[in-house]
Amino acid sequence: MKFKLVFSFILIAAVLFAGKSSAQELLRLEDAVRIALERNYDIRLASNELAISKSNVSAANAGMLPSLDAVLSNSSSIQNSSQTRSTGEIRELNNAKSSNLNYGVSLQWTVFDGLGMFVRYDKLKEFRNLGETNLQLAVLSRISDVISTYYNLIQQQQQLAAADTAAAISKLRVETALNRFEIGRASRLEVLNAQVDFNTDTTNLLRQRELYHNTRIAFNTLLARDADTPFQVDTAVDIDENLDLNELTAFAVKKNPSLQAALISKRIAELDLKQVKASRYPQLNLNSGYNFNRSESALGFATLSTGRGFTYGITASMNIFNGFLQRKQEKTAALQIENAKLDYERLNQEIISQLNAAFQSYTTNIALAELEQNNKELAKKNLDITLEKFRLGSITPVEFREAQRNFVDAAVRHSHAQYLAKISEISLKELAGIISLKQD
Repeated sequence: MKFKLVFSFILIAAVLFAGKSSAQELLRLEDAVRIALERNYDIRLASNELAISKSNVSAANAGMLPSLDAVLSNSSSIQNSSQTRSTGEIRELNNAKSSNLNYGVSLQWTVFDGLGMFVRYDKLKEFRNLGETNLQLAVLSRISDVISTYYNLIQQQQQLAAADTAAAISKLRVETALNRFEIGRASRLEVLNAQVDFNTDTTNLLRQRELYHNTRIAFNTLLARDADTPFQVDTAVDIDENLDLNELTAFAVKKNPSLQAALISKRIAELDLKQVKASRYPQLNLNSGYNFNRSESALGFATLSTGRGFTYGITASMNIFNGFLQRKQEKTAALQIENAKLDYERLNQEIISQLNAAFQSYTTNIALAELEQNNKELAKKNLDITLEKFRLGSITPVEFREAQRNFVDAAVRHSHAQYLAKISEISLKELAGIISLKQD
């Protein structure tokens, strides 16, 4: 009669495990991603860097605007002075005091520098674009980490349930062996073997609990919250089986952050060359100001002099020869453009190769997930038949244990195959730059 309740024991074990989890907060994937985007340190650092890059995009930083300075200087001295005039008269004065006061405003404005100021402004905008791309890369990377770890927790949770089920079945087997031993229908060896198998399954259960707990700690750390924050993850693993390699490749060329950063680096290198060439042209500066000066001396022809008024002028300069540095700098800038182009081509080839390899893994893992699901169903049916035979005493404990192991192993392989298929999907979307906030 007890064996008729075997599935009740298994269901009770599963319910107990689910009950412990239900007492905790259900953390949905989209909520986990949102928390990571708000709190993750890498994303916050990248956001701050982007804010700096945006604030740097200004005409002043590019050198387009004039500079206006206020100047004030006041100096005094006490000296023993001696003067010999043209008439031969000598005048001497000890502790002669003198002072000089000068204040005003001065304006300087570079009105032409070979269009270098416009090149610098374009570079500042490209650095802002690079900051946006780096932030996008950090966001995609963290979303990928969150999703991967979340589904790893689902896998760990499923394997924990399988280990819990295995321990419940083994416990029932021990009790059955003891009952048989007491009525003389089983040997002491059967009881010992059942106890050993139960201890083994209990050990596996404890290790799986430890792994699940440690993975939860890592996930909380990824979300930048307290490591012991309790939560429960969902149980469903939904895999997008409709990904197309050609579409993913097209998305990668347009949206992959690493590729976009390489393109921006190439444009910056091209602007560097323009900025270097700007040094071949003359530079024209406008100068203006308003000054007041007052000079006082105890000895001399004029003991006091003052002046105030506007000053203005224009300054033009042009490099004629600098030891062939101009030509060398232009050649270096041209090589940097070539290097940036080669780096983009290399990165593009690597990403396309990674996409092809990841897509092969994706299709293989989907097929394996379906196969392992069928294996799990077959192992479940086999276990049902074996349990009934074990109840009737028409099967040996070794055969029973083998059927039990087959079912647990099939359940573990199925959860792992689902996890690998989901990881392959995530990797493809990350390479293509199309991971969204909410995953299906």
